[in-house]
Amino acid sequence: MQYVAPVGIGVLYALLMSLVREPHRRHLNALMVAGAGAAYLSGGGLGGWEFAFTALLTCVAFRGLDSWTFIGIGWLLHTVWDIVHHIKGNPIVPFAHASSLGCAVCDPVIALWCLRGGPSLIDMFRDRGRSREEPRATMAL
Repeated sequence: MQYVAPVGIGVLYALLMSLVREPHRRHLNALMVAGAGAAYLSGGGLGGWEFAFTALLTCVAFRGLDSWTFIGIGWLLHTVWDIVHHIKGNPIVPFAHASSLGCAVCDPVIALWCLRGGPSLIDMFRDRGRSREEPRATMAL
């Protein structure tokens, strides 16, 4: 369950973001990855490196305002930061020891969705259902 729930959270994130129309979806995701960059600031587990990482992810997120690829890269960078924090013992949620590990599992799911261009999963499922329907024959009179 330690790995399944974070994957489900990543999919749920993409589903909920699918409710937002483009280009607002991309802009909102750029803001989300920028916020994720600052998630560890209050813990200070890596000292000044926390500020350097926040600055890096802010730059990546700014580029993400125009590029889903940069948003995906931002989530992958955050995954690496999660792993470092998990190994060092500085979890993202101080009272949940495995929270950084869970985040490191969730973030690549979101990154993959972003690297595919952040498509609306709702529209994809809706369109898939339509393509399975047989076209009805019509008679020309």
